[in-house]
Amino acid sequence: MLASLAESVNQLSDVFQSVEARVAITALCLVAVFTVARLSRVAQAKLSAYVKPIWADVVTTVGFVVGFLGAALVSVGVWGQADLASDAVGRLGLGSEAIPDIAFTLVVIVGTHVLIRFTKRLLAELQGSSHAVSEHQREITLRLTQVILWSLAIIVVLGVWDFDLSGLLVGAGFLGIIVGMAARQTLGAMLAGFVLMFARPFEIGDWVEIGEEEGIVTDITIVNTRIQTFDGEYVMIPNDVVSGNTIINRTRKGRLRLEVEVGVDYEADVERASKVSKAAMGEVDEVLTVPTPQVVTKRFDDSSVVLGLRFWIDKPSARRKWRARTGVIQNVKSAFAEDGIKIPFPQRELMGREETEGFRTAERREAAPTATDGGDE
Repeated sequence: MLASLAESVNQLSDVFQSVEARVAITALCLVAVFTVARLSRVAQAKLSAYVKPIWADVVTTVGFVVGFLGAALVSVGVWGQADLASDAVGRLGLGSEAIPDIAFTLVVIVGTHVLIRFTKRLLAELQGSSHAVSEHQREITLRLTQVILWSLAIIVVLGVWDFDLSGLLVGAGFLGIIVGMAARQTLGAMLAGFVLMFARPFEIGDWVEIGEEEGIVTDITIVNTRIQTFDGEYVMIPNDVVSGNTIINRTRKGRLRLEVEVGVDYEADVERASKVSKAAMGEVDEVLTVPTPQVVTKRFDDSSVVLGLRFWIDKPSARRKWRARTGVIQNVKSAFAEDGIKIPFPQRELMGREETEGFRTAERREAAPTATDGGDE
């Protein structure tokens, strides 16, 4: 079969006998390969509009492989070297019985290529839909995926061609154990980083509280997460620590509820103070009108009745938080002063206790002179 195919291909050398024609045909084959590669990308983009992207990848990849093989056969045929290629294949023992193995190998290679392209597209969509996956993280993830998929493909192909993989697998196992023991903390942080990037409990710009640290997320890498605290400090938290702690995302819904406590005098009208407080909070620009600000009576304090002023802000950030709190405190204080509502400071009453008969007797005993020893003079 290979001999007949080689004989047919070699007939091209009879058609193009001059060296110049053969060089031209070879150059045209190279141009054709690059053209097919270019057209496959354009065709893939257009086919994706009509069929699923993965099928578009399969069609364009198969088309490229067919075009490449056709150009290779033509290049070999015009120079009359098909017999040499056939003999080389024969020495390798690749007869007709090896055709299924060759076909399976091609399927594995093409399938791996398609999966890698699919992964690249998926990562690009994740990056476009969320800022949590940066360009750097996407490239690292793509490279790791390529290494893993091609490694698996090579192992499968070697197994199909009856290569002894026991020594390779044992060596890889020992190497994996050594690397895992030497870099278990780093690997744990990397695995946690992948979980955080795909689970996305927070994104860049979110206001989060992780353990004892609180601030704005500025960067998420595979190894650690960086946040900027409200004091302006940058804190690097390993991703395994992040995943092992409770994460509070204060900006998940796009708004945040804040509360300010204020005390009013016991003689003041609490209901009137609540209405004045609610109206004062509504005049602050950063405070949302929906949900409306609320005032709740919280407790009896030593010198006052404590009211909780609750209000919401959107697009939470440290600056908006403190501007809203400052505005609410200033407006409520001014409104209370205009309405005559007193905000008391801590007071303490000192009261005397009436003397009893027992207290006076004890006082006289302490004041009586003590008798001296020695008897009468």
